[in-house]
Amino acid sequence: MGTLILQDGTILKGESFGAIGGYTGEIVFNTSMTGYQEILTDPSYAKQIVIMTYPEIGNYGINDFDFESDNPALVGFIAKDFCKTESHYKSRENLSNYLKMKNIIALEGIDTRSLVKKIREIGTMSAFITSNDVDKDFISQKLEEIQTFKIADDIILDVSCKNRYIFNPKGKINLAFIDYGAKKGILSSLAKRDCRITVYPASIEAKEILENDFDALFLSNGPGDPADFTFQISQIKQLMGKLPIFGICLGYQLLALASGAKTYKLKYGHRGGNHPVINLENNKVMMTSQNHGYAVDMENITKFMRPTYKNLNDDTLEGFEISSLGIYAVQFHPEAKPGPEDASIIFDEWVNIMKKGIDRIDEVKNER
Repeated sequence: MGTLILQDGTILKGESFGAIGGYTGEIVFNTSMTGYQEILTDPSYAKQIVIMTYPEIGNYGINDFDFESDNPALVGFIAKDFCKTESHYKSRENLSNYLKMKNIIALEGIDTRSLVKKIREIGTMSAFITSNDVDKDFISQKLEEIQTFKIADDIILDVSCKNRYIFNPKGKINLAFIDYGAKKGILSSLAKRDCRITVYPASIEAKEILENDFDALFLSNGPGDPADFTFQISQIKQLMGKLPIFGICLGYQLLALASGAKTYKLKYGHRGGNHPVINLENNKVMMTSQNHGYAVDMENITKFMRPTYKNLNDDTLEGFEISSLGIYAVQFHPEAKPGPEDASIIFDEWVNIMKKGIDRIDEVKNER
């Protein structure tokens, strides 16, 4: 019998089907109907406890193809029902075995509808999840501890790569990529479009990128409060206007902050594969995959930032560009993983922008 202790004092009991132990984290929920393997391995969930709103989890097991990172960064996983016997031709192991191997605490048998409703009403909270049935004294102690829990200001350094590496070395577009906790799906989407990607850790300085002859720069997704990452914002400021820059999720938020805008924490975030977003240029709507707890404040964007996308659920800003500086960014995930692929066209649009820039540079070189 496991236990979940919420910051507001709520105590929930469930059956453990993951690792043995206990962790404190920020509790959030995801509304995707499929894709728990991608969610488990998305680095943006670092130090979070994820509730799956879809009631049946684990029915297709774990395969070799849907990992978004090598090691999960979340600390807890909650489902209403865990399917103990998986059934899928690609499955190589049971979800429970994978969670135990990766030291992730998991509970089933919890009323996830009631739990999510509480989070929607109160807002995102801290929580402690354990595989043990604990007593009142332990609960009192943990309640005191979780009141002050905060995801570390340098969390992106934990989930970023440690050293530079090349992804898809045969690609023709020479792209620099800063990994703040990148999903493999983003790298694969860019590689499919002929990008040779030099991946840098989150600690990279602007001068190292500028010393190389890159065609463009890409800023990845990642965890944490974007306003905490002052070093990364300062480096982005030094890069703006020097080469085209593209950003997704945290990368989008950091670009906004570097451009003079502000961010704020959403009450319970956007996490799932069913978020409608409207293109403000042509009024076309696409369903998108999202995973973020912060948003760019529409009321505090600078006059140079042109809004490009808006969330139809709550009118939050979902994209902007500064064409004069070659800056293009979206809050949602065009690569999906999991989720609908409506937005994958954005990668095509961005790569076309890169190619046009390369063509213009070649023309100047030829004229010289």
